[in-house]
Amino acid sequence: MKIKNNIIRGILSAVITVSLLTGCQPAVNTVAANDKTVSAITSNAFEMPEVSEDAKNFYVVNDLGRNGYYSQKKIAELMGTMAEKVDIDFIAALGDTHHFDGVASTADPLWLTNYESIYSHPELMTEWYAICGNHEYRGNTQAVIDYSKISRRWNMPSYYYSKTVDGGENQKALLVFIDTTPLISKYRQENDIYPDTKDKNEEEQLKWIDKTLKESDAKWKIVMGHHPVYAQTTKSETERTELQQKLKPILEKNNVDAYLAGHIHSFQHIRPNDSKVDYFVNSSGSLSRKVSPVEGTKFCSPDAGYMIVSMEDNKLKFFMINENGNIIYSYNKEK
Repeated sequence: MKIKNNIIRGILSAVITVSLLTGCQPAVNTVAANDKTVSAITSNAFEMPEVSEDAKNFYVVNDLGRNGYYSQKKIAELMGTMAEKVDIDFIAALGDTHHFDGVASTADPLWLTNYESIYSHPELMTEWYAICGNHEYRGNTQAVIDYSKISRRWNMPSYYYSKTVDGGENQKALLVFIDTTPLISKYRQENDIYPDTKDKNEEEQLKWIDKTLKESDAKWKIVMGHHPVYAQTTKSETERTELQQKLKPILEKNNVDAYLAGHIHSFQHIRPNDSKVDYFVNSSGSLSRKVSPVEGTKFCSPDAGYMIVSMEDNKLKFFMINENGNIIYSYNKEK
């Protein structure tokens, strides 16, 4: 893997000639196709999500870094052309922007091949609010923060942070971006592979999350991390059980509306019977994987793609969009 990554670092441009076919499991629930399609400047066509003029909208992306290969470039172009029609206020980048071993510095060529040259559409020149994933933790995580000083659109003030934004025409939304890798024991124990985890204070972050949520009077509360609290996956079960023990009680008692994550490379919406929180897994923006339903699953799909979150005064809307521009699932939450 180190050899592969060193080769990738030396590549400043690539001709994209590879496509990937992923296995497909039946979805638990699907949304009927919308007849309204929008033709972009390119040949892309997509379903238009139903968002109000007063809504505040943002993209959710993660697990991107494939140097444009697989579906990454296609999805990036779709995001740009869709943003020509849907007003996107910002982009939440939930980790693993860089595979496989993170970045070495702010000057690492992977910033060009994984990010800058891929998400180059003018409509994507907006604020990106980023966090680290487990792959960033294989490299220099401080460089991911420091890149905020290099790129005007890359925003990552610290490992975890919060922002209060407009949550509609008259309401506010609290967005809490957290650092999940150090909250999971296996990464802390493998500090030869994930060296930056050893210096992170787990209890300090959990107390901060609790305090930040408790003190906010925002109408909407959305927490975002790289690792999911609930998901179907072949990845180690301890990842989810630890977050269920440590993070879920904080989310539930503070009336969080939704927890958004990535890491699994599939779309999932899970709401356990004992939960008031909707747990979403956003699929990969490049390489996706198979998925099947588990207890509490409302929807799942192996498609690659991204999400739109649309915030209105009395409603949250979630749209899962695949690489072909189809809205494969939508969900409304009102209060």
